[in-house]
Amino acid sequence: MKSRKIKIGLVQNSCSPNLSENMAKAIRGIREAAAKGANVVCLHELFRTMYFCDKEDYAPFELAESIPGPSSETLQPLAKELGVVIIASLFEKRAEGLYHNTAAVIDADGTYLGKYRKMHIPDDPSYYEKFYFTPGDLGFKSFKTKFGKLGVLICWDQWYPEAARLTALAGAEILFYPTAIGWWDGEEEKVNKIQHDAWETIQRSHAVANGIPVVSVNRIGKEGNQIFWGGSFVVGNQGEILYKASSDKEEVAVVEVDLARTNSTRIHWPFLRDRRIDAYENITKRFID
Repeated sequence: MKSRKIKIGLVQNSCSPNLSENMAKAIRGIREAAAKGANVVCLHELFRTMYFCDKEDYAPFELAESIPGPSSETLQPLAKELGVVIIASLFEKRAEGLYHNTAAVIDADGTYLGKYRKMHIPDDPSYYEKFYFTPGDLGFKSFKTKFGKLGVLICWDQWYPEAARLTALAGAEILFYPTAIGWWDGEEEKVNKIQHDAWETIQRSHAVANGIPVVSVNRIGKEGNQIFWGGSFVVGNQGEILYKASSDKEEVAVVEVDLARTNSTRIHWPFLRDRRIDAYENITKRFID
């Protein structure tokens, strides 16, 4: 089996109200990852701003931007200079009164390849995203980059096996999840552990079910009543943990994965072969009464 090894850079940061400071910190992280040999660098969800969805407020709409736009155009020459693919999660203003939670994908030559709009939008205490974001309408897809076909999903998408499966079926050789998730300040430690384990387990299961690596990049720091738990990680084709970041430190890590493992994994664990596509019509229903 011919190797197709690539190195994945994860930039786990905290954020402040200063947009320029957040961008500068992200750029430093990308540069550090590239210096460590990264081919693809992923930033956490909404890296340019604090996580404003902890309350419903009209002021954060002023933070949104077009994509392509100022942030993607800042990162494009950086990607070209460093020869890295960049995955950047941003607050997109699509039109007047129409906004999305969107990830831009920039190839290693600086080309803007396109974007993924977050499909699953939560509405929970401290995660009032439905107030801000329209559900994505671009579907689940992969992006053909210099280093392979990348699938990008965002945070709440990570809980849905359907999203991971459809992205894999679109040809993605690795799944990336820019993320912003944390604990309520003051929550019981037992509850925290259960929630964190569930978050990690569901994403590891996507790797197992689809036979491809999965990368999740989270933020850290206390914002409002949320303590973002970091814990950015990479898992291999069978869900084995290759790397896990701390829960409270800014970190830049580079982790090697071999995309050539997918064929061998899927031959020995032929889940795609044995799918009963003739029996899944009810998956498009909300519930089977």
